[in-house]
Amino acid sequence: MKQGLSLRTSQHLALTPQLQQSIRLLQLSTLELSTEVGQMLDENPFLERAEEEAERESFGLAQADATVSRNDREQESAAYNGSDDSYSSRVSTEAAADEPVTSFEEAPSWDGDGSVSLSPDDSEWGGEAKARGNNLSGDDEMDATELARSQESLQSFLQRQALSLRLSPEDRAALHFLIESLNDDGYLEDDLTDLARGLAGDDAEQVEELVHHFTVGLGLLQSLEPAGVGARGLAECLRLQLQALAANPAFDDDTVQVALRICAQPMDLLARRDIKHLMPLCDATDAQVRAAIALIGRLEPKPGRRFIDVERNIVVPDVLVTALGQGPTVKFLVRLNPEVMPRLRVHDIYANALKGHKAVGSEAASFAALQQRLQEARWFIKNIQQRFDTILRVSNAIVERQKSFFIHGELAMRPLVLREIADELGLHESTISRVTTAKYMATPFGTFELKYFFGSGLGTDSGGNASSTAVRALIKQFVAAESPKKPLSDNQLSDMLKEQGIECARRTVAKYREGLRIAPASLRKEL
Repeated sequence: MKQGLSLRTSQHLALTPQLQQSIRLLQLSTLELSTEVGQMLDENPFLERAEEEAERESFGLAQADATVSRNDREQESAAYNGSDDSYSSRVSTEAAADEPVTSFEEAPSWDGDGSVSLSPDDSEWGGEAKARGNNLSGDDEMDATELARSQESLQSFLQRQALSLRLSPEDRAALHFLIESLNDDGYLEDDLTDLARGLAGDDAEQVEELVHHFTVGLGLLQSLEPAGVGARGLAECLRLQLQALAANPAFDDDTVQVALRICAQPMDLLARRDIKHLMPLCDATDAQVRAAIALIGRLEPKPGRRFIDVERNIVVPDVLVTALGQGPTVKFLVRLNPEVMPRLRVHDIYANALKGHKAVGSEAASFAALQQRLQEARWFIKNIQQRFDTILRVSNAIVERQKSFFIHGELAMRPLVLREIADELGLHESTISRVTTAKYMATPFGTFELKYFFGSGLGTDSGGNASSTAVRALIKQFVAAESPKKPLSDNQLSDMLKEQGIECARRTVAKYREGLRIAPASLRKEL
């Protein structure tokens, strides 16, 4: 075996750091981009926000070194001599209180009276001062968001009720432990023995004692409001609520008893509303079983649902579409939402200082690192601008292709695939996929993700294609107009679509129906 040297030429594609950052920023959502911008602002000293501040005219630090006129000095001297207080603002306030109140017509305009006197809130720090409080007493101040989130939890609601019970320390501790073991729906998922073993370990005697206390605590828990809390399953949850209704004279006792017998049967019979099998099992007539099922349908399968503090995610659109004009000549203006566009710029003072500095000797490494950070700041600003430019280009192309949707709604949606937009803009399909993911467009019909405007096509009798989005809208329309006593089956929906000239198989109809979260015909039927 001989050793030798050889020369080989090859080509390969390498992603530069700038290109990698551009691709990563393109696929970020608005919230993720905001986090990325905040992180970059913290790490890179050459990057800063370009806030558009209102002009302060003759207020603030800009006038700190201005020459004071003779007239102003005389007024200040008179103010100080007329009061023992060293603060002229107090004198001005008292002098204003002695003046007669002017009428609305005599009041000065909002343009100002030409004076430049500063009130206590007009100082340089006034713009960042805390807002004036409300008329509520107390030291604790809460904004609207905190007040909205101050909803009582299920656990605290149950603990408040438990305070009124006279219990031994052991039973109170067991009840408290079970309350804290409930899930968000109000169910106790763990077995009492498992809970006891988690506390006592392998000590069988202690486990048995804990199970006894947990059994007592469970009975107390299930007697609290809301009815059904502390259940180990759906059947027990419904049974607890029905037992609470049995004591209410407003409900028919026979119907409640039949409902209790139904809950003792397998739940799949109730889910299918299998009246024929439930009648002999519950020893009830057809009318009694129907009335009992209707009563069960009014119960709450998740007792803790109303206590769940669901954080509402407000979608902020990246693109705004507004209609200009009416009728067939209507045009649509597509623009970026200025609220989601970060205003960034390179810090001029730091950049100029670095530019005018010459590194020598040991400073060369630090100087090169700072130069790199400055270049990263410029790349970041450029990539942010390129991201929004690409989003705007894709949005314009979508609006142009789906103009019928913006006029007539989702029934007029056309089939559209990523390749069509990619070919039109000269971009890759992966780029269009990144742009349309987690980006939203505000339209006259609501706010939609950009991916919503893309959909496959179904064949029609005329030889054309119908968008799957339009087909879903038709199915939703058919179901909304159906008779509750005779709901439409998937076969009937498929036949109705064929009457509209759309070839759609029953399986496809079932898939679209499930995607719309519409129950099958058997569950939509009204008893």
